[in-house]
Amino acid sequence: MEEKLRLDKYLWAIRLFKTRTLAATACDKGRIKMNGDSLKASKVVRIGEEYEVKTEDKRWVIKVIALLYKRVQYSEAIKCYEDLTPVEEKERITYQAASFYSGKRLSKVGRPTKKERRDLDDYIGDGASDE
Repeated sequence: MEEKLRLDKYLWAIRLFKTRTLAATACDKGRIKMNGDSLKASKVVRIGEEYEVKTEDKRWVIKVIALLYKRVQYSEAIKCYEDLTPVEEKERITYQAASFYSGKRLSKVGRPTKKERRDLDDYIGDGASDE
């Protein structure tokens, strides 16, 4: 007989959540849905079911292809579900990543260098000496 697989364990195993506790908490907060209904962490996962999963970064729509009982590397984990996330959501994530502000200023953008300030002063002239 095949062992039953809990929803929180499956979401953790396929690497949508970093820890199983985070997956269970998402279930408790109603962030995991099937057909518009919130699911409990103890729900038994079956092949062919589709889930709407809302994580910190993204809204996923996944279809279960295979059951995964242990956490494995990402390249193996993605073989156990099909990503049905709408194109608009994927584009939003791409745009968000592109507009990410790192806090560092871009090279040659922003404050002028000392040489550029001197050149600018020479071009504009020293306003005090003209009067």
